[in-house]
Amino acid sequence: MTLDLKKHKEDLLFVPLGGCGEIGMNLNMYHLDGKWIIMDFGAGFASDYLPGVDMIVPDVSFAVEQKENILGLVLTHIHEDHLGAITYLWQEFDCPIYATPFAAAFLRSKIAANRGADHANIIEIESGGSLELGPFNLEFAEVTHSVPEMNAAIIKTKHGNVYHTGDWKFDPRPMVGACTDDKKLKKAGKDGILAMVGDSTNVFSPGHSGSEGDLRKSLIKLVGQCERMVIVTTFASNVARVETIIRAAEANGRKVIMAGRSLWRIVAAAQEAGYLKDLPELLESDQIKKYPLEKLLIIATGCQGEGLAATSKIAHGTHRDITIKHGDSVIFASKIIPGNEKKIFRVFNQLVKLGAELLTEKDHFVHVSGHPNVDEMEKMYKMIKPQITVPVHGEDVHIHEHIRLAKEWG
Repeated sequence: MTLDLKKHKEDLLFVPLGGCGEIGMNLNMYHLDGKWIIMDFGAGFASDYLPGVDMIVPDVSFAVEQKENILGLVLTHIHEDHLGAITYLWQEFDCPIYATPFAAAFLRSKIAANRGADHANIIEIESGGSLELGPFNLEFAEVTHSVPEMNAAIIKTKHGNVYHTGDWKFDPRPMVGACTDDKKLKKAGKDGILAMVGDSTNVFSPGHSGSEGDLRKSLIKLVGQCERMVIVTTFASNVARVETIIRAAEANGRKVIMAGRSLWRIVAAAQEAGYLKDLPELLESDQIKKYPLEKLLIIATGCQGEGLAATSKIAHGTHRDITIKHGDSVIFASKIIPGNEKKIFRVFNQLVKLGAELLTEKDHFVHVSGHPNVDEMEKMYKMIKPQITVPVHGEDVHIHEHIRLAKEWG
């Protein structure tokens, strides 16, 4: 990157090192008066263009050059595309990491499992609270996402305020975590927002993204219609969805088996932070033979076709405990992320060959997004009223459409 910082020492700069022009790998830097803060430090899924590679991380060489002037890393939430690069790259940095209690608990467990950032200084901050880092005064606003304690940031500076949305949506019944803090956001808009750095993921999806509360009713009904063993796969880090699946099993008299270490890690971190209380007994996969198969629901990792995850192993007959029989049902309670289609459909095909019945977002109500659809985006623009829009969290086509809509909304 060619940027003469001597000419911009007192300027407010935004430098995206990941997550802009792509979905995933979110890593954004803000500069003022010679100092920097980092918002998120994410990894991304590798596509078939990188055979043999599972995860990709941002190029942080520019950030490393600014290492002495970085005041801290602020995490908006726990998803892999917002903190997944820490265990791979944190040896290049030594600044504090600021995270809410849930994000801090999850990150500590992730570091313990993967090493790579053993000496990270993780400082807990209150969800919806505030933080002062040099010339940056950050006020956090809780917004709804698929995990609790998702915090957007109102970054207050002498040049104006920036609203950094992170991942968000409007959902009156999120099931886990808080509803979006409309009151705080309306006040931010009234006080004045210079720029909104905003999520572009669902910019081609009209209407509303849907409610996790409505989805829970649908999954309870779908599981009730399944006659044999049920496997449900989703993102382990989608805490609201994991609880929804557990409640769907409970409502239908099924025992829950969790297949995938990341599932156990996320549940433990959530419970440490005060979420996912009063769950029924959760079983390891080696307990499967103790119960009739029609009385079991298995939550499995690997909804994006990841080769080493539980769902792929089950599909290919290599899982040590779980075997698909004819008539079993496999529910993909997740979105097919663009770029992962080939990997996912390989798993689909293998499951069908084994006699499984597939239920996916293509033909059943099994997923709602954690990101805003167009109507929600318009509502946010009317609340925030930014002078400038900076679309991120999207590929070029998403960003282009986001710009078009932002202009249309004034």
